Amino acid sequence: MRIVVNDIAASTTGALSILKDFYGYIREHDREHEWIFILSGPYLEETDRIKVVIKGDLKRWKNRLVFDYVKGAAYFEALKPDVLFSMQNTLVRNYHGKQAVYVHQPLGFQKEKKFSFLKKEEREYAIYQYVIAKMIDASIKRADHVFVQTNWMKAAVIAKTHISEERISTALPDIELSGHAERRVFDSHQFFFPSGDILYKNHACIFEAVQELRKMGAGGFRILLTLTEKEAEAIPGYEQAKRYLQCLGRISREEVFSLYANSTLVFPSYIETFGYPLAEARAVGTMVLASDCAFSNELLDGYKNAFFFPPFEPKILAKLMYQVMRGEISLQHVKEDCHLKSHSWEMVTNTLLSLK
Repeated sequence: MRIVVNDIAASTTGALSILKDFYGYIREHDREHEWIFILSGPYLEETDRIKVVIKGDLKRWKNRLVFDYVKGAAYFEALKPDVLFSMQNTLVRNYHGKQAVYVHQPLGFQKEKKFSFLKKEEREYAIYQYVIAKMIDASIKRADHVFVQTNWMKAAVIAKTHISEERISTALPDIELSGHAERRVFDSHQFFFPSGDILYKNHACIFEAVQELRKMGAGGFRILLTLTEKEAEAIPGYEQAKRYLQCLGRISREEVFSLYANSTLVFPSYIETFGYPLAEARAVGTMVLASDCAFSNELLDGYKNAFFFPPFEPKILAKLMYQVMRGEISLQHVKEDCHLKSHSWEMVTNTLLSLK
């Protein structure tokens, strides 16, 4: 059986990690079938069963759009796949063979925020929420099978597109912890938020919470961010909060886990498909202060060290941080948390093979 995987969009961070995880499973476990990965760069190695085709000219989004909606169907027809698997949220238009799609773009399914085309800083997100979301919805309706990362996303997709539950599966990502730092002494005055400079990650909520903590008389605390100072300076409230902030820039995965091990994770983001820091911090067993959203409630369900705040209420976040510092909320020892162990890629692979 020949399966063609279309993931031209994958080139950075999350999407590339998902691609490499799936590839790793195929390389290790499948000994029978032929796989062809269509990518925009040399991200994977070929084997006797896995072929990698690089289409570097499609890195530009305009070229990719033309390919997906005009030229792509003929290209994939020529490869004669038994199943075409898109890992980039949308299907190739006018391709009529068996197709499956992996959807990990949540903007069109979340209800926490309506972005505006009129605000410059929100325009890109509005395009995803209202324009690209329609393309994703159309692909979901056409797909022979749909994969999402979480149950909240599954429910949202069904509610919006009205596809049958039999056509959609939850492929929960695995969290790899091997080789990472063990817990050190917990520092109740150290808080950590590993995230890039994205509007809905909501750093501004943390900056406002710092101002509230100052009103409460709190001091001696620090908040570690994986932003550069230049990125942080552009976020409202930075100047008033900067005394308590430390901008680390991009750090290694090992450094991230070391900070999980002795800090409180603060996670004000209000839009996520999965929310890796929440899952990772839970697996480490650290304290978590998280936005009260569907994704965080799912990932932290039953976790004793999780506390929630409305993502647009920095006063409530400040109160929780103050309680952590004063010991009114104390870290509880939990045994190794296997909540997020899964064999999702096995399920994905078996489902693809069943579509022939």
